[in-house]
Formats: sequence, structure tokens, C-alpha cells
Amino acid sequence: MLRLCGFIAAFILVSLTTFEACADRRVALVIGNSEYRDIPALKNPAKDAEDVSATFRLAGFEVFVAENLTKQQFEGQFRDYLAAVDGADLAVVYYSGHGFQIGGENFLIPVDASLKKAADIEVQAIKLNDVLEQLRSKSKIQVIILDACRNNPFPRNNYWLRDQLVTAGNTGLAQVRSSLNTLIAFATEPGAVAYDGSGDLSPFSSAFSRRALAPNQEIRTVMSAVRRDVVQATNGMQVPWENSSLIDDVVLVRRSNRPSLPPVLEKVVLSGVGPVALGLPEPVDVDGGAITVSIERPPAMGRLMLDGKDVAVGEPIAGKDLPRLQMDVPKGAATQDEVDMLAYATHDNWGGGSQGILVFRVKSGEGAAGQQIMASLEAEQKQQVLERGIHITGAAEAIENRKLDIPVGVGPVALNLDFPTDDPAVSLKVSGYPATGTLSLPDRTLSPQSSLLAGEVDHLRYEPQIGTTAPIVVGFEIRADSTSSKPATMKLSPTVDACDTAAGEPLDLQGVVPGLLPNEIGAGAVAACEAAVKTYPDVARFRYELGRALLAAGKVAEAKTAIEDAAKKGHVRAVFELGYLNATGTGTAIDRTQANALYKAAADKGDPYGMTSWGRALFNGYGVNRDTAKGLDLLLKAAAMGHTYAMNDLAAIFTEGRNGVPADPARAVAFLQAGVQRQDMYSMNLLGRNYLAGQGIDKDPKTAQALFQQATDLGQPYAPGSLARMYRDGVGVRQDPAEAQRLFELATARGDPSSAYDRAALEMAKGDKADQAVAVRFLAFAVALDLRKELPDAKKGLAQFGTKPKTAALDALRQELKSKTLPSGSLDTQLVKAARGVWEEANPRRDLF
Repeated sequence: MLRLCGFIAAFILVSLTTFEACADRRVALVIGNSEYRDIPALKNPAKDAEDVSATFRLAGFEVFVAENLTKQQFEGQFRDYLAAVDGADLAVVYYSGHGFQIGGENFLIPVDASLKKAADIEVQAIKLNDVLEQLRSKSKIQVIILDACRNNPFPRNNYWLRDQLVTAGNTGLAQVRSSLNTLIAFATEPGAVAYDGSGDLSPFSSAFSRRALAPNQEIRTVMSAVRRDVVQATNGMQVPWENSSLIDDVVLVRRSNRPSLPPVLEKVVLSGVGPVALGLPEPVDVDGGAITVSIERPPAMGRLMLDGKDVAVGEPIAGKDLPRLQMDVPKGAATQDEVDMLAYATHDNWGGGSQGILVFRVKSGEGAAGQQIMASLEAEQKQQVLERGIHITGAAEAIENRKLDIPVGVGPVALNLDFPTDDPAVSLKVSGYPATGTLSLPDRTLSPQSSLLAGEVDHLRYEPQIGTTAPIVVGFEIRADSTSSKPATMKLSPTVDACDTAAGEPLDLQGVVPGLLPNEIGAGAVAACEAAVKTYPDVARFRYELGRALLAAGKVAEAKTAIEDAAKKGHVRAVFELGYLNATGTGTAIDRTQANALYKAAADKGDPYGMTSWGRALFNGYGVNRDTAKGLDLLLKAAAMGHTYAMNDLAAIFTEGRNGVPADPARAVAFLQAGVQRQDMYSMNLLGRNYLAGQGIDKDPKTAQALFQQATDLGQPYAPGSLARMYRDGVGVRQDPAEAQRLFELATARGDPSSAYDRAALEMAKGDKADQAVAVRFLAFAVALDLRKELPDAKKGLAQFGTKPKTAALDALRQELKSKTLPSGSLDTQLVKAARGVWEEANPRRDLF
């Protein structure tokens, strides 16, 4: 137990220190739901989402933006977002659309919600508190902004919440209790209604987009300004409101970078030849703002001029005009080489500034010597212009020829552009920011207005957005001064590593693919994941996926080591998997206490598999004191994340009514239908049974048959037995014993003990034509596969047969066994062992069956 406590402590420590390692990651999810199907559409939210997402991009956030999401689309988008926000400093969710409260719980409404039945709220809507809890488990600071406080448009007035029916509120959202370092902002005060307004944007979203871009403003100051704007725009009818437990300052738009320019430059200036261009480079503001320049110390030996006019000390000059600044040193000012100096300062829109110095040597421009110097300087200037043009052209070619594959989910990837110059006058402006993903330098995230200095370009990085594989085009403008520039574009193709494709897992909130079930993992997965671990040793996900691949290959000891390594590095699903290994005795002794502790650790970090297993344990009291309410709540949270195993557990609870939770077959059907929508073959089989019995839904044998067949085609182990019983009994189909026999045998091969028992009974129903050895064979399979001891009659039935059919069945089974073992125990014991061995050899991989 001490080892377990130490392991979990190490996992939690890794999870917490992830924030420190990724201290400047800011990720936003922006959703706008306008096109509702069963309720009135909303005018503004989709446009709100476009405007607000652009605002967050300008602020340097990685932005996920989505419009008109169904419930399933929301689940997928939210999982991708959670994978991206894992370990982030700041997580933001901005939602515009329908939303209302039920019993103090706030719900966001997908566009496909109908909410006609009491159970619909749990399977069709999104509970705000679930969103907030997931963000808390992933990020240091959470901000949720809701432009969703509209009237409840649904006619029904009560819905199931946990274990009771609750009346829905008519207007507004309820106040939310935030945890430490969280801000939740509402378009209007609790219980009140927000308005769409008369323009393209809602009053709230319009004010937010305008105010959020104020540089270096803390978010509470921003929201105060938003409140003033909305109150004014709505004549006091709408008052935005927020509650905050922030202990850290949150600044959406940071502007702390100073305009960049070389600190010291040198120049030769001739006297007596008129104004001479100083060739100062244009200062670059990496944040994209305008820059002004002022002269702090003028030269002592001449005067500064711009476009034929004198420039006074302190007079502001536009930064783009600095390269045209000239100096006029009068004739006779220098009889021999003399040194003079010009000091100037730059200022940006955000209060930043820097200083530059030009040291110049004044030489006489008179006589032959002066003319020679002038000719030399002119030649040098022409050469510099020529070289700069070559540099710009070469830089454009270096970028234009780039077509890079960028791996997804491994962090920022260096683009290695091999920029051909570090000339301080050359800069690179982002003219076409990628539609998804993030451009960054080691010290800052770039925005659509950012610029880079030539010396920074080789450090440019790109991180693809999780869930996106479409090629990305990035545009740049390479500049040397205000009159010399060249455009260039490059194509970046996000690619999913072969390990993710071969062994990624469904609903892994640190994963990057929809994932495969264990029995879908192919033979090449181990090699692919070993290569990924070698290439990316710090990415815990690949170590976990290697563990999954090794389990599928039957290499349990190696798999356990890989999974433990992944868990220690902070991969949450790996912690759940270790719990599963302990619960099932895979590669270790069964230890329910240790399994539960690991399930709880994974659940606390938001993993839907962990929530399902820990919730199941709490609800039923498996190895822990029963806590029905908490167990039910965890199962509902996992189901809300799209986990169909939790949906099926809930369906069983609501079908029967368990542990004080009232029975409601219609509620059970709602969860099974949600599972079927997500292509869960277990949900298909269970829902088929409901249609066959007319439980919670109108009886419909044809629909039941179709569901059983679909589940059978997907490989579900029990569905062939369900279909076989229809053919055996002639329920909804023509009676067909031969088809029933085939399907019972298929189900037995997949590990269904009940089908094995029914196959034996079907054989004995043949009377004098029955083959008793066949009946014995399937009874032996029924006992061997009945790990939960739910079929006591199978063991009793096997005992009733004589020695001759048992011996014949045992001989047949032994012939099928690849491994030959010496017989031991009673004839019945040998039969059961042989049947178990045959089944395990036919199903060598650890899988969902």
C-alpha cells in the first residue's frame, strides 16, 4: 500500500508541475450556436464566435472555434480542446447560444437538442459545472464567459437530475460557485435575460471584442468596461455580471516587448556635401503596433533633416520614416577625422521603448580626397542595397520552398527555416496567420500582427491544433525598410504519428485521435510505438500507447512497465489502466483496493474511464463503502463526456432501479439511444432487448432485430445470442433452428456463456437426434466462460451427463488445444479447463471481450 501511495503522489506531482513547465500556454475554446433545429434560431452567436475568436487570436491565444455544434460534435471538440489545454496556464471557454438553468444547474444547449422527455437534459445538453471541473483538472487558471442567458425555449418544465425530477427555470442562468483562480462571466446578472441586440453581434460580445484588446489590462478591469458598454447599449436592461476567485492577474493582451533596433551603429558622414542619409534601420515592434522615434541627443557638428526639414530634439518621427533621416554637416566643420554621436529613442503604443545610438566619424568632403571617400561610400551603400535585396530574395525562396509535415501532439515543432541573413534591418511580418494551430518563439506566442527580427526566424515554431489534419498555409512579408519587401508563403501539414493511429485510445483526454478498442490494435502497433517513444521520450502518451500495443500482443510484463512509465510522466489514462490491471489480475494479483485507489486518482483528473470505474465501485460498493450519490454523479459525468460504458451502466440502473435510485425504463432507453448514436455495440444489444420487450419504449421486434444484427456485425459478443433467441423462438422472425444454432456458436466463440448454455439446450431439444458430446462441449464452455458464476445450472447440467459423451467431448477439445497438458482432476474439471484453454488460444489478445 505504501508503494501505491507513493505512486499516486508522484502522479499528482507530475500533474501539478506540468503547469510550471508550460507556464505561458493560453488556450481558448469559442462556440457560437445559432442554427437550432427544434427551437427558434438565434441571430448573433455564430457571428459572435467569429468575432471573439479573432480577438483571442490577436491576443496570442491558441484558439479552437466551432459553430452550430450538436451534442456529439461538442463532445469531440471539447475533448480536443482539453488535450490542448492540458497543463496550460490559462484555459478560456467562450459560449454564445441558448442556455438556461434547472434546479440551480446551468446547461448549455447544442443545436440538436429537443428536450421533450424528462431524461433528455442528461443526454442532450451540456452541464456547465462539468465543463468547469474538467478545466480545473487541466489548467492553472480558468475563465468561462457566457453570452447564453436567454429565455428557456422548451415547453417541458421538469427533467431528471441525478435521482430526482427537477423543475426547469424560465429565464437566465444561475450563479456558479467558482473554485480558486477561476472567473465566470455572464452576459447578464443571475436569473436575468440577455439580448441579441440590433446589430450583427450581441451587445455583450461586441463590447467584449472591443475591450479585450486593450493592452496590459487585467481581465476584471476589462469586464468592468464591458459592463459599462452593455448597460449603456441596452439602456440599463442588461447588466453583465461575473464572480471571481482569481488570485493571479489575467491579462488577455500583453504588450511588454520593446521596439527592436540595434543599440549601437557606426557611420561615416562627409561635411560640405549637403544632407547625407544616415541609413538607420526601421525599428520593428514585434507585437505589430505603430512606433514613433524621438531625438534625445542631437549631433554637435551638424543638423538632422527629414524630407528637407530640420528635426528638433524630442520631435516625434514615425518609425517607418527613420530610414530617411539625413544629416547635414556644413563645409569646414571637420578639417580632420572627428567623432560625433546621435542618440534616439523609440516608443510603441503600449508604453514600451528602447534606445539607439549612432556613432559617426565626420570627414571632410572637399577636394580629391573627399570625392574619393564619397565614391567609396556610395559604392558601399549600393553594395549594401544589393546584398540586402539578395538576402530578401533568398529568404523568400527559403520559405516559399518549404513544405513540412508537422507531428500533432508533441508540442511546438521547430520549422528550421535556415534564414539566410541576420541583418538587423531585415524583419519578417506574419501576413497570413495559420487558420489553426499556433506560431511561437521560445519566449513568446505570435499573433496575426506579429513581426520577427531576422535573428529570431530560425527559432520559429509551429504547434498544430489537435483534431486538425488539413494543410495549413502561413504567409510572411519579408521587409528591409518601408519600400523594400517580398511576400512568401509556406505549407505545413499536420500529421498524426503512426503510434497514435495504431494504438491511440478512445476518450483519452491527452490523446490526439478518436482511438481504437483493444481488440482493434494490429500487429504493427508495437514497432510503431517503440519508434515514437524513441523519437519523443518526453511524450507520456506514446509510452501508454506502447503499453496498449504490448498488451494486445500478449506481452503483459513489458506492457505493465510501459504503462507505469507513462503514469509516472503524468498520463492520466495510464493511471486508470493500472487500476484495471489490478482489478482484473492482468499481470498481477487481483487487488480491488489498489484498483479503486488508481481509479479514483484518474477520476479526480477528469478521465471518463476512471470516472466510470470509480463511480461504478462507489455506487455498488465494490471494495469500498457504498456512496450511491457520488457514484451516480461520476457515472453521469462520464456519460456526459461521451463514454458509452457509463451510459450502459446508467441504463441498467434506471431499468431496474437500484440503491434508492428510482426505476425509469424510459430514462434507461435515453442513455442506450445515446450509446447507439455513438456506435457502441453494447448499447445496440441492450436497446434491442428493450425494443423486444417493450420496456421503456414501444415494442418493435424489427428494430430489435436490426440492432442485434448491427451489433453482431461489429463483433459484440452477446448480440449473436440475442439474435439467435429470436430465430429459436420465432419472435419477430420466421423460426429457424439452424440459424439459431449458428448464432449461438458464434456468440460462444466470442465468450458469451449464456449462448453456450443455450446452444447445449438447443442440441438436447433435438431428442433422439441429439449429439450428447456436442451438448457436453457447450456446457463445458458455459461453465468455463461464466467467470461471474451467474449460470449455476450449467455446472449442474454438465454433471448429469455420462462418461461416454464427456470423454468424446474432452478428446475433441484436447485435439484443438495447441498446448498439451497432463490431465488432472475430475472429468468435469478437465472438460472445463480444456474449454477455457481452447477459448483463450482462440482469443490470445487482451480485449474488450
